[in-house]
Amino acid sequence: PALSAEAHAPRWPVPVYVAGTAPMMQQIGGEIGDGLLTPSITTPDYVRYTAGNIREGAAKSGRPADEVDLGCTILASIHATDRDAGRDGAREIGGMYLANKVQNIQGSADVLLESAGIEQDEIVPVAEAMERGGRLAAKAQVTDSLLDKCKPIAGTPSDCIEAIEEYRDAGCTHIMLELWGENRLEQIRLFGEPLFTGNAEQE
Repeated sequence: PALSAEAHAPRWPVPVYVAGTAPMMQQIGGEIGDGLLTPSITTPDYVRYTAGNIREGAAKSGRPADEVDLGCTILASIHATDRDAGRDGAREIGGMYLANKVQNIQGSADVLLESAGIEQDEIVPVAEAMERGGRLAAKAQVTDSLLDKCKPIAGTPSDCIEAIEEYRDAGCTHIMLELWGENRLEQIRLFGEPLFTGNAEQE
């Protein structure tokens, strides 16, 4: 319904985004949406899968697929100099999301896990640890190999730049950071200043 003429509200067109995991929802995003948003545990391979679904949907309505903004939700954590510390926050939030894929949304999450090359037997221990001891217990079960498969934007600024470039090359047009870990205000500064002003090596 139209807004009342007396309502104080923006009058410009509001972009409509579709949040979708499986093919049909993603195709709808390409067909009618201004953009499509992916869920957590998005990886570059999943971005390519999503871009294909967007193209298929866009073709149905005869529009260019590159008009659809592809926003990717990606695990993130950064430290100025210490790679392990920078990956630590991503390990914790990764544990929470991986456990969730087992406990709550197993069917619809399959394509995410397949794109990441993650097997059920890798994440069941994470989910069991979450049930026993919460997110820190789950974090302890996220091995380096499992974290690498989740493809976080994590580590030092140079690690993060490399990861961002990989996502860009896969077709991601804007990144939504699932930022976690210690001192998040400082992390925001590190993501905002070194990564986008070319000062990563100075930091």
